[in-house]
Amino acid sequence: MRVFLLSHTPEPDAIVAAAARICYSDISAQDLLKTEENILSEKLLGSLFRSGHLSTFEHVSFTFAVDGLSRVASHQLVRHRLASFSQQSQRYVKMSLDNSSDDSSVIIPDSIKKNPEALEIFESQVKSSYAAYEKMLELGIAKEDARFILPHGNSTRLVVTMNARELHHFFELRLCRRAQWEIHELARQMLVLCREKAPVLFAKAGPGCIFGSCHESRSCGRKYESMEDLLFAEKN
Repeated sequence: MRVFLLSHTPEPDAIVAAAARICYSDISAQDLLKTEENILSEKLLGSLFRSGHLSTFEHVSFTFAVDGLSRVASHQLVRHRLASFSQQSQRYVKMSLDNSSDDSSVIIPDSIKKNPEALEIFESQVKSSYAAYEKMLELGIAKEDARFILPHGNSTRLVVTMNARELHHFFELRLCRRAQWEIHELARQMLVLCREKAPVLFAKAGPGCIFGSCHESRSCGRKYESMEDLLFAEKN
């Protein structure tokens, strides 16, 4: 999986701080922004986060390109409704089986890779599905119908846009150890990119076990020691 930050609101930390200050100021947001460029209030953004006053976080957004995500994971991703998605279409793009490069056609979970017997079963079924797909296309079946036989783990490409408030929610849920491994890795890569561009805004973005308490009814019992432990030590 590869995640790229395509674009983001310029000066996101300063934009959110200025938007918060406008509620209590008699000068314009433009003038406040000029002030925030020089005096960025970490205390203010921290206070907003702790109090749950996150509406000002909605004024900045981030757009990502995601390659090599399975459709299993993309179905989870689009459940985050306060976001915009554009996904590679299997109606118009012909699928092909190519696992000889980094752009593998089907995502194989590590648990299957590590089990030779399971891997043999998996690869056999994938080849069979693609052979059936190709045969149906030869018979004149439209791609939008032939795709029904393809594996659920097919690799896909997406463009995803979320505002900072939704990103905080996304990171809280998907960086939990109980999250499915693939969307967990997606969230990890996205947060690394967000923290590079808005270190104050995303200083406290992450699972509840680090910034509060676990919200799961069944805790994993393995609290992260720190964000660095989560972001840079663990890859799955």
